[in-house]
Amino acid sequence: MNSPLAVTALIGRVLMLFALVMAVPLAFALAQHDPAEFAFLVGIGVTFAAGGGLSLATRRFRRELQLRDGFVLVALVWLLLPAFAALPLLLAIPGLSVTDAYFEAMSGFSATGATVLTGLDELPLSVNVWRCFLQLVGGLGIIVLAVAILPLLGVGGAQLFKTEMTGPMKDAKLTPRIAETARGLWVVYFVGCVACFFAYRAAGMSWADAFMHMCTTMSLAGFSSHDASFGYWNSALIEAVAVFFMMLAGISVALYFVAWRQRSLRPLWRNTEARAFVLVMVGAVALISLYLWLGGTYASYPEALRHTVFHVVSIGTTTGYASQDYGQWPAFAPLLMILLGCFATCGGSTGGGIKMMRMLLLLKQARHELVRIVHPNVVNPVAMGGQIVDARVMQNVIAYMMVYGATLVVLTMLLLFSGLDVVTAFTAVVACVNNIGPGLGEVGPAVNFKGLSDFQTWVCTFGMMLGRLELLSLLVLFTPQFWRR
Repeated sequence: MNSPLAVTALIGRVLMLFALVMAVPLAFALAQHDPAEFAFLVGIGVTFAAGGGLSLATRRFRRELQLRDGFVLVALVWLLLPAFAALPLLLAIPGLSVTDAYFEAMSGFSATGATVLTGLDELPLSVNVWRCFLQLVGGLGIIVLAVAILPLLGVGGAQLFKTEMTGPMKDAKLTPRIAETARGLWVVYFVGCVACFFAYRAAGMSWADAFMHMCTTMSLAGFSSHDASFGYWNSALIEAVAVFFMMLAGISVALYFVAWRQRSLRPLWRNTEARAFVLVMVGAVALISLYLWLGGTYASYPEALRHTVFHVVSIGTTTGYASQDYGQWPAFAPLLMILLGCFATCGGSTGGGIKMMRMLLLLKQARHELVRIVHPNVVNPVAMGGQIVDARVMQNVIAYMMVYGATLVVLTMLLLFSGLDVVTAFTAVVACVNNIGPGLGEVGPAVNFKGLSDFQTWVCTFGMMLGRLELLSLLVLFTPQFWRR
């Protein structure tokens, strides 16, 4: 009977941790003496007070979390933290509405990269740092971070970890203890971040830009401190650094953890999903670059290849950076890139979408059914990486895809009902549910989501949250069976 109070107690501790996270942009504000100091001081104070109040009120209710508690806790955390993250934005940016502030915070925390802000170059440095740092934290998941460093959340941590981590294969343990696994993943994530930071700096970014774009590259999120995004530098070297680290981040963090423990790169190459991710991205680059060159979009093939590589990797990994307005390319190219963003990244990476693993399993299941039509009695189980895939995993994948398709249809129809054109409505939903960032039409790379009405913005906000929590983890809360004892 104390289940809600136990969940509330943990939410209080997560909020206190989140208040400490706000110290990062506050440090930049103090160093720059920018006017956002007050906004972050208020944000830290309100967030810590709310968390502390909840913790004190429920300090007697500590117990083992059940599976149901994990789903509720993760959903509430992802609902509440963007609200507290939006508070400094509201105080620091004149004229920003509550709807837009919450959208921006959810976009950051869900590592989506869709924005309603313009004039990014004129914003206080600390505000841009906060937007980008939110994406770094949200990339691997605030719950995984909490499990890693707060022993208080180690109780029932497995439920939280499985709810938060992306991809269909969530039950495979990398270490005997889930907290140890979470710490290991964050160490790998941190090492990649440090390498990306210094690479950007060496390529020509300022220290501040290198930090902010490291945050949004490793989280495959896409916020920038400049309205022109990577077009601000127009540098092939900086774009190459971004492409390299976006590709690295598109592969499961767990694979790097395994490779480090085995002191070998073999786990990376032997992984079917990672190989498929690389091959699909290379194939898409080859196809689109030739298409743009032969179609006359670019005068030379090297120029077409440069811009294709950057944008295919950016959109395909659900990052969402842009160096040019690819919305002006022939429709085939941007639509194919957005399609890649729906499935290309690996499960366990910081990317969005349905994940390459699910796509491979669906293709194998389709092949299995075609073979069974011809040979009804043949034994032909679905296998991945030399191992037979459990029937429960396939059922989960099929259910996920049915819900995924229904979600895209329902949210698109809501936006069409509200008056958006079909291209803007559909690509806005696809971009938000798959955490890609920019869509096409009125939400394309040359504009942003600022032009949407409050209703349309809330639809897209809900889509981002659904996508980040992989649909089923959130929608299960709306089923009557979930609440039955």
